[in-house]
Amino acid sequence: MMTARSTIRSLGNEPPILADGRRAPDRREISLRWLSGTFLTGITSSILMGVALFAALDGRQQLAIPAEASASVPNDDSDTASRGKRLLGGNIVAMPTDRKIMEVSTVVNEGSKEVVRRRPFAYVKMNLAANHVAQEDYPAFDPLTIFSSSEALPPPAARAGTIYGSNVESEVSLQTIPFPSSGSTYAYAPAMTLEEVEENVRSNGSVLTDGDSQLSALYYVDPQRFSSKDDNSDLDITAGLSARIVEENISVSAPEPITSHTREYADDIIPIRKAETVAQAMMEVGYPEGKAREISGYLQSQTGEADLGPGDVLRIGVIQEGDMVLVVRASVYRRSKHQVTVAIDDHGRFVAGEEPPMLDAVASAFSEQPPQIATSRELPRVYDGIYRAALSYGMSKEMTGLLVKLLASNADLQAQLKPSDNIEAFFSVTDEKGQADKNSELLYVSAHFGDTTTRFYRFQNADDGSIDYFDENGKSIRQFLLRNPVPNGRMTSGFGMRGHPILGRALMHTGTDWAAPRGTPIIATGNGVVEKAGWDSGGYGNQTIIRHANGYESSYNHQSAIASGVREGAKITQGQVIGYVGSTGQSTGSHLHYELIVNGTKVDPMKVRLPGGSSLKDKALARFEEERKRIDALLDIQPSDELASR
Repeated sequence: MMTARSTIRSLGNEPPILADGRRAPDRREISLRWLSGTFLTGITSSILMGVALFAALDGRQQLAIPAEASASVPNDDSDTASRGKRLLGGNIVAMPTDRKIMEVSTVVNEGSKEVVRRRPFAYVKMNLAANHVAQEDYPAFDPLTIFSSSEALPPPAARAGTIYGSNVESEVSLQTIPFPSSGSTYAYAPAMTLEEVEENVRSNGSVLTDGDSQLSALYYVDPQRFSSKDDNSDLDITAGLSARIVEENISVSAPEPITSHTREYADDIIPIRKAETVAQAMMEVGYPEGKAREISGYLQSQTGEADLGPGDVLRIGVIQEGDMVLVVRASVYRRSKHQVTVAIDDHGRFVAGEEPPMLDAVASAFSEQPPQIATSRELPRVYDGIYRAALSYGMSKEMTGLLVKLLASNADLQAQLKPSDNIEAFFSVTDEKGQADKNSELLYVSAHFGDTTTRFYRFQNADDGSIDYFDENGKSIRQFLLRNPVPNGRMTSGFGMRGHPILGRALMHTGTDWAAPRGTPIIATGNGVVEKAGWDSGGYGNQTIIRHANGYESSYNHQSAIASGVREGAKITQGQVIGYVGSTGQSTGSHLHYELIVNGTKVDPMKVRLPGGSSLKDKALARFEEERKRIDALLDIQPSDELASR
């Protein structure tokens, strides 16, 4: 009798008998193994198709868009080896850092003296799309605050000063006084005789040349008189001779030409972000397995363990000659503190070594923010991205607020960040930790948003003491006139013909209307002088007219009140609150009627082409260019041929 177990065993163990279609198939014609495999294949295929469909439609927020991912990766066409090719050729260099603290000599005016002293500066490169974590809370987005001009100029004593052309080891005080052209108490020395002049030229003539170029000559003296006295020929054997002063016990050798086979030393900095061994960390970045395990064994012999933890830094010293790479030193750092070093000796064996000189790349191997880049759906607004990045890189809230105001004219602060958006900044800090305070100053900014790059420098005009930011051509980055005098309002009526809401007939609307609740602040759209501030009997109600440069005037109407201090003849700065939204005069609701007048003609404030900011001229421009070149040389900035237009 066949049991159930033997029945199950018989199914699938014998080849199936093909049915001829004229009888029912025998039970042995069905293979359970084949049947179960068919069902499992179908179920698995359905699940995989569902997962793929979900990832393509709903799971996009988990995947990087190829175009955005490639845009966020810097394009480096240099010969510097990347982690994937570091052992295949090219120069191996220390890992670059996005934060650099440097000691810079600056000049500060203190009374009648100029004081040269060294102070720390930070040069940072911020990728705004990274997941930065702000060290403190920052203000919410408020356009009125951004476009107002409430920031006070720093006192002269707190200024960082201008970049000095040379480095100084200690503080130096300089005082410039007029040369005493008259009334000297000392007698002038007698003039040199011709024989004394000839003797000076004879003894010093060899150093008055620059290569083949003669720098000095006495044209009224026969040149043959300075040739060798014992030489009767026309050949001057002293031509081309030069003198050099060489310090004692120092040899001067010709520099060795750099070729592809020149031996070069470099440090490779490997930050450890997870628990792993030395061998695993080295193999992950491209070192051969044999060499990685060899280095791991030497380090383990000194420390007793080969495991590394998050926050450790592995520093590998290598010598490269052509395609040959030789590891000569390895060090381990824990929380930026040196733990152990092994180095190769003259016999090619690794032995315990001394701590090598510290590198900035070791201390900054870990940035304060996570390295991953958020995808497009997770990216914050430009405003939030600037604040989060700047605060995490050591900027103060005051400095970041100024940075936002300076960029507001060229960047949409409410737009979503792009993966390639970034900012470079150079600013003074309090110490080597790179933290700015209220007295720190922003000296240079290069901001890249989309396809637009904005670059500007801080400069104080010695003629009037004013401080502003200018592009590389000496033109102020501040707009001549803003187009919206009510940052918190909304435009309800534009310039042109329309039906008058009170008179009931078509009339020319000579401005733009900005609706906002009663009492909303109104800001001046540009610097100028108040031409009128008071009641207008023609239907404008409380009216303020400001006269700007070059024939421009702006008119603010229907105000509920005019701000204190705004009166005829008063000087107004761009962004200053000059009044408050109301509904005085011929008005049907709370709003501001804003007009722009050019050479006596009312124009459309939203469409008229506005001039840029003021430009430096003459001596001020020359001083600015000198200071700009010093900053460019310090930061190794290449001049750009094209900047963003405003």
